[in-house]
Amino acid sequence: MRAASPDAPSRRSYIDWARGVAVLVMIEAHTLDAWTRVADRHGSIYRDATVLGGFAAPLFLWLAGVAVVLAAARAAQRSGSRASGVDVACRRGLEIFLLAFLFRVQSFIVTPGGAPVSIFRVDVLNIMGPSIVCVGLLWGLGRTTAARVALLAATATAVALVTPIVRTTSLVTALPIWLQWHVRPAGDLTTFTMFPWAGFVLAGGAVGALLSAASDERAERRLHLALGATAAGLVALGFYTAGRPSIYAVSSFWTSSPTWFAIRVGMVMLALGAAYGASATLTGSAFVERPGTDPLARIGRSSLFIYWIHVDLVYGYASWLWRHRLPLWGTALAYVVFCALMYGAIVLRDRLADSWRARRFGSTAQTATA
Repeated sequence: MRAASPDAPSRRSYIDWARGVAVLVMIEAHTLDAWTRVADRHGSIYRDATVLGGFAAPLFLWLAGVAVVLAAARAAQRSGSRASGVDVACRRGLEIFLLAFLFRVQSFIVTPGGAPVSIFRVDVLNIMGPSIVCVGLLWGLGRTTAARVALLAATATAVALVTPIVRTTSLVTALPIWLQWHVRPAGDLTTFTMFPWAGFVLAGGAVGALLSAASDERAERRLHLALGATAAGLVALGFYTAGRPSIYAVSSFWTSSPTWFAIRVGMVMLALGAAYGASATLTGSAFVERPGTDPLARIGRSSLFIYWIHVDLVYGYASWLWRHRLPLWGTALAYVVFCALMYGAIVLRDRLADSWRARRFGSTAQTATA
């Protein structure tokens, strides 16, 4: 497959849409968990909403893999050096890893009363950062699209397959305790672990390598048809193997099994395909030359910002009056209001940023004129 031409649009609007959906599902998962009263947590509606919320993290991580490979490919194309792309990916991964600790420090300050060790709790950003670095390095090792896809897909598959083994082996106990938290669950000290969650970033990187090689919109359309068929195959394979005897001594379908991993990867691939189809149908193109004010895409482009501010608002003192006290319908209503507030925060942030830039560049222009 040929490399993308320099004139090809660089911003894929449907990826922003998919990331926007991930943000909305993430907020749904957190508000449902934090605000719904215990009496309403036993019905089928709550169960189904919880399963839906469980797709937020896989979609976020998978899209992170897609995006970082696209960014690396653009950097390599501009500079003519594969090392530039690797540098971009590794820097981004390190940045996110450092932000994970800064976020925990913020949470410790704004919601006092927790133990200081909570600063080192392993959350999604702790996993996303190193995983992005790994994707960048594997992408750099491959000299062709086929080699990059093979490296990233094989590593993602390996991560999924060894997860049940890693979670039970005594070898992990020989690692430093802080590193153990990143490898397998350790109670309240781990929300996410490298196994299997890093696999989603790697799988996303494989798809990102294919997208970066699409030469035009027609090629990208054919690619999405192929990805849709592959995604459906993964979902079918996951459900089929889930009904077969497990090859592992200990494995949990909902947390560590490769079968559930395959189903989730297939579902997030289908979600991206749906976003692509919707974008191409509604706007006439899956690309956008200049990011506009489309609400869903705007939310998607601000995913890290929303993650940063909403967690402490949902779980912290700001919402303690209705913590675990709302009926299910009340949580649904509060969710809608909260999403509107988050979008308002994005608009306010952007206006403040535009105002600051206008004053800064205006002042610079006046100084230059003088």
